[in-house]
Amino acid sequence: MSKNQDVIDLFNGAVMPTYSPAIAIMNGKGVTVTDVDGRKYYDFTSGIGIHTCGYGNPAIVKAIQDQAAVITHTSNLFVNVPETALAKKLVAMSELGGKVFFANSGAEANEAAIKLARKYGSASGRYEIVTFRNGFHGRTLATVAATGQAWCQEGYDPLPVGFAYADYNDLESVKAAITDKTVAIMLEAVQGEGGVTPATQEFMEGVRAICDEKDLLMIVDEVQTGMGRTGTMFAWQGYGVKPDMFTLAKALAGGLPMGALVGNAKVADVFTASSHASTFGGNPVAARAALAVIEFTEKNNLPKRAEEMGELLMNALQAKVDEYDKLLEVRGKGLMVGLVVDGDPKVLVDALRDMGLLALTAGGNVVRFLPPLILKESDLEDAIEMISDALENVYGTAE
Repeated sequence: MSKNQDVIDLFNGAVMPTYSPAIAIMNGKGVTVTDVDGRKYYDFTSGIGIHTCGYGNPAIVKAIQDQAAVITHTSNLFVNVPETALAKKLVAMSELGGKVFFANSGAEANEAAIKLARKYGSASGRYEIVTFRNGFHGRTLATVAATGQAWCQEGYDPLPVGFAYADYNDLESVKAAITDKTVAIMLEAVQGEGGVTPATQEFMEGVRAICDEKDLLMIVDEVQTGMGRTGTMFAWQGYGVKPDMFTLAKALAGGLPMGALVGNAKVADVFTASSHASTFGGNPVAARAALAVIEFTEKNNLPKRAEEMGELLMNALQAKVDEYDKLLEVRGKGLMVGLVVDGDPKVLVDALRDMGLLALTAGGNVVRFLPPLILKESDLEDAIEMISDALENVYGTAE
C-alpha cells in the first residue's frame, strides 16, 4: 500500500466526510506539487484558484515569515499596519473610491456583501437580491441560498429567504426577477463552479444599467476570478463597468485564509460600529502576504501572462475538440478554462491525474483548468501532451 493511501485512510478516519481526496500532497514548488509517495504533478487547480503566484513563491514566503516574527494577530479593537496598507492598496487598485471590509474566506466576504446590501436597503424595506442559476457564492446558509444550484442546497431547508434566481447572460430574465423588494444584483463575471461560463459584454453592461435605473447595488463575486486570473486584476475591469461592491478571497493572500469586500463611496459607511465584524479579518500575516501577492502580480504583469497563456491553452484544447466527438466546447477567460465533455468529467480528471496533471470538475460536464499564472510555455507544452494521452486513454485514438 502506498503512503498516499495510508494518509488518506488516516484522514478519512478523523475528518468529517465532506471531501474525497485522491492524493496526499506533501509540498509544492512553482506550478507543481509532490505527493507523499514522491510523485510530481503539474497542478492546474492552484488549490482551486489560489496559487496564482505559484507554490513556494519566495517573496510571499518571506513576507509571511517576516510578519510572523513581528506579530501574528491583534484584534479589531486595534489597528494593524499591514491591514491598513492593504485596504488602501485595494481601494486604489479598484478606483471605486470607497472602503474595505476584511474577512477570512470567500463565503464570509459574500456574506458581508449580502448583509451590507440588506442594511443599505433597510430604510426603504428592500432586502431581496437577484442571483443566478448555476452561480456559486459559498457554503454558509446565506451564501448557499444565494447559490442557484440545488445540489449544494439539498438537506439544508429552510434556507434564508430574500433571493430570486435569474438566468445568466439573460437580461430579460433579470428584469423579470426584480420586485419592489429588490436591493441588489449579485453575479460572477465568470461562473466558476457552475461550468466556467463568462458573462457577455452586453450582459455586464446591461446589469450595470439596470442597477443605475432602479437604484440597485451591483455586486460582483470575484472570489475565483480576482487577482489577475482572467486577464485583468479584477474580472469586472475587463468589461469596462464598475460594480458598487466586489468580493475577493482565494488568491488574495497567496494561500493564507483571507477574504475582502470592497465597496464604493455609496456603501462605504453603511456598516457602522459593531454592525458587522470578523475576529481574524485583516489578520496582519495574511495582509502582509496579500501585499506581497499584489506586488509580485503587478511587477510580473501576471494578468497579461494569464491572457496570453490562456489563449494558448484554449487554442490547444479547441484543437482536441475538433478531433474528438466527446469534446463539445472550450470556454473561459484568461487562465480560467473549461473543457465541456459529453459525459461525466470526472473520468477525464482521473485520467489526467494518472498522467501527472491535476484538474477540476465544474458544473455537470466540464473539466476546469486553473493553473498558476506563472505558467511557462514549456510547462503548458508538457501539460498538453498529458492531456492528449489522457484523451486517448479515455476516448480512444482521435479521428
